[in-house]
Amino acid sequence: MNSIVKSFDSLPIIIKFIFALPVLDIIWAIYRLIRSIAKKSVIATVLAVIMLVVCPILFWIVDMITILLFNKVLWIV
Repeated sequence: MNSIVKSFDSLPIIIKFIFALPVLDIIWAIYRLIRSIAKKSVIATVLAVIMLVVCPILFWIVDMITILLFNKVLWIV
């Protein structure tokens, strides 16, 4: 799991930005779930599952902004 997180973190900014487009943003929702499981955070895992099921499309703007400004996706762990 940690290798998946590291590989996503090391992607070029343009690829990260493309993955943040509205239809492809589900990739970042899955990334948040994998990252939460890798960090063994129960609260973050539950929140990631809820985000994956309920609202993966709602965070595409936030993902785009945080990728452009900080070169990473915003998450609690």
